[in-house]
Amino acid sequence: MNIAKIMIPKISTVFLHEKDTIRQGLERFMVHGYTAVPVLNDQEQYIGSVTEGDFLRHLLICQTTDLKVQEGYRLGSIVRRDFCPALQIDADFEQVVTSMLNQNFVPIVDGRNVLCGILTRKRLIEFLAQARDKKE
Repeated sequence: MNIAKIMIPKISTVFLHEKDTIRQGLERFMVHGYTAVPVLNDQEQYIGSVTEGDFLRHLLICQTTDLKVQEGYRLGSIVRRDFCPALQIDADFEQVVTSMLNQNFVPIVDGRNVLCGILTRKRLIEFLAQARDKKE
């Protein structure tokens, strides 16, 4: 399976950086409406994902929704490094399907763990449907 052909490339993917502020993250979530977004370090390596729930927990802990206050916090403090594990760009079909059973999207990385893009469950289903249609 050639993941590169069906993934959404990084240039078209919404992602955040660990040094972005909580306010910046909240604003990106509001604009794009996603429930989870990949987070990268300074070398563009995938380090984990952040979810709406992560933001809510943070707001409850710091006990304020004041966006000015949220400028003092970095995404690196709330990113879940164990959530939404990435796959290598050369992963086989079985690895992709297994990941998709548990995740709505899978970050795709190269050998240096640099984000190449994401593969969504929708994209995988569309790919499988097209492959089935070609056989018929």
